[in-house]
Amino acid sequence: MKSKRPTREDVAREAGTSVAVVTYTVNNGPRPVAEETRKRVLAAIDKLGYSPNHAARILASGKSGNYGLVLPNITNPFIAEIAHAFQAKALEQGKLIIIGDSADDPERERRLLQSLIGQQVDGVIYMGTVEKLALDVFDGTGIPAVVLTYADSDSKCPSVRIDETRAVFELTTHLLRHGYDHIDMMTGPEGMENSFVRAQGWCNAVGSDLSSPHISWCAYSRIAGYQWLTDKYAQGHVPQAVVAGNERQALGVMAACSDLHIRIPTDLALVALNGSSDTGYSVPSLTAVRQPWGEMAELAFDILSDTSLNRQPRSFASGFDIVFGESCGCRHAGTRDRALLASWATPSSDSLDSVAGVATQSLTDK
Repeated sequence: MKSKRPTREDVAREAGTSVAVVTYTVNNGPRPVAEETRKRVLAAIDKLGYSPNHAARILASGKSGNYGLVLPNITNPFIAEIAHAFQAKALEQGKLIIIGDSADDPERERRLLQSLIGQQVDGVIYMGTVEKLALDVFDGTGIPAVVLTYADSDSKCPSVRIDETRAVFELTTHLLRHGYDHIDMMTGPEGMENSFVRAQGWCNAVGSDLSSPHISWCAYSRIAGYQWLTDKYAQGHVPQAVVAGNERQALGVMAACSDLHIRIPTDLALVALNGSSDTGYSVPSLTAVRQPWGEMAELAFDILSDTSLNRQPRSFASGFDIVFGESCGCRHAGTRDRALLASWATPSSDSLDSVAGVATQSLTDK
């Protein structure tokens, strides 16, 4: 015969207190509970195996303890590392992340957001598939959202992101310091705001503008990077160096270089925005901007839990690292340790493969 599920009344009897005090202990309020009493209640909960009804806890506290995280495509290692960092940070805070993969489909993205709102999550972290975000689904819900990308959201809700213009400027400046004077920029499609944000960083570094023939507007994909370089090669216009708009474009360029017997960095130097830990294991290792997703996750959760912050339609800027591999021409006299190059958190600001917090300081010559 199935045993009866323990109730709050059972816990109260075991702890020698009232049901109300058990409720205050479980919900961490709204009234304080003396420390000794709280310990008795928790001991009774553990002894009886009591598990509070989740729906009842939401009604009592107004909080679910859950956050939603909607991302465009978790098969992308860069996106997967975002999910990993946010999940880890949520667990540290005793929270749960419900992850939704929109698969680069705006309609699926909207349905995921609506489903999370129906689950009464305490907030949503949102990286959209397209520039026009489905923020209208939050109207009248009281559920806050934080955006992780450049989109049409800046006047509507807070965002957490790095300064991508500055990041590309630093990458391009690093190539200029190597002595390359023919540097091309491969950014994203013309219909996306972050494509222009990234291209502007290249423009600022080389003293050009967005109409430059050395800027290519491509999909953020491996095949786009591969096709871009094979077309350049066929036309006899392979540049000395390339700044790729993301890691996937850079991997496509690397594959084309292998097939066309173009040596990196001897014949073509390569750097990229938004690298993952995979950059340490490419051949050669890829110089790339790394975003501190653990810190950014903590900031996003702070914003969601603070009404004075989550009602501010502004961008909260984060710093970033550049992890220097061999693809840019750095000789790496100090280390060739791939585990170090692939590490999530770079160890020191004066190492050969990292300049930490580069958003607030200039790169040193390498």
